[in-house]
Amino acid sequence: MMARDEHLLAVFEHLLRMKNECSCTIFSECGLADMTVKQIAYLKVIDEHGDVTFSRLAEITRNSKPTITEMVNRFVRMECVYREPCPQDGRILYIRLTEKGKKIAQAEHNALRRVIARMVHSLDEHEQELLLEILKKVG
Repeated sequence: MMARDEHLLAVFEHLLRMKNECSCTIFSECGLADMTVKQIAYLKVIDEHGDVTFSRLAEITRNSKPTITEMVNRFVRMECVYREPCPQDGRILYIRLTEKGKKIAQAEHNALRRVIARMVHSLDEHEQELLLEILKKVG
């Protein structure tokens, strides 16, 4: 029993390392290997909420507007976001992700896709179906 648990632990640690390597590769492809977890979280919020304004982002993240302005300015310099005026009211600015920003915001999801692709590539069709059935049971 203990040996099986240790083996499962080793397998899952290996899968997590693969996912982290894939995430790091994605960040490196964007030229942002040193991005913080908090910055990535903010980009995810922008990605998830679509038409997000400075006020709304401050509300969602529980930060002050000056903090959000500073963060957005940093993201603009990093070429991750841009400001877009609202067509109905030019005083309102939306924070939009650039392609680079989208890639970073979705890096974890895409890293998991890369891990899955590597796994699927190493399994035959029967093994893939078996893995899917097992994962459905635990998920």
